[in-house]
Amino acid sequence: MSLIRRSNVFDPFSLDLWDPFEGFPFGSGSSNNSLFPSFPRTSSETAAFAGARIDWRETPEAHVFKADVPGLKKEEVKVEVEEGNILQISGERNKEQEEKTDTWHRVERSSGRFMRRFRLPENAKTEHIRAAMENGVLTVTVPKEEVKKPEVKSIQISG
Repeated sequence: MSLIRRSNVFDPFSLDLWDPFEGFPFGSGSSNNSLFPSFPRTSSETAAFAGARIDWRETPEAHVFKADVPGLKKEEVKVEVEEGNILQISGERNKEQEEKTDTWHRVERSSGRFMRRFRLPENAKTEHIRAAMENGVLTVTVPKEEVKKPEVKSIQISG
């Protein structure tokens, strides 16, 4: 089940759909004794999601999304539009292979799947979305339709 969040403390006009735990494997076996059986058991399960930081900027011509996805190739990231107006950015960072002869001293880089969803405004031209990746930054540009100013017709007052 997805959590639908209609607002964001940083952007009161935000209508993004966000479920930070969607798609993550939650607990296995008997977790009936746990107080929070639906939460991940390790921080590494949420670390990849936390690493998917995205900025959303609106210009007069477009909505521009910039996502930090360091170390990922463009083939490992997906940009999709669902239901006509929901932009979804997702991907997966694979864990490094462990060799039996290796001694690990610290593991801080996250691995796993991430996904972010944003409800696009009515004026978004979803059929003209462009995405590019350079130096670990994914840029998604969603052009906006031109706002037509309503015609104002002056009416003479008789009398």
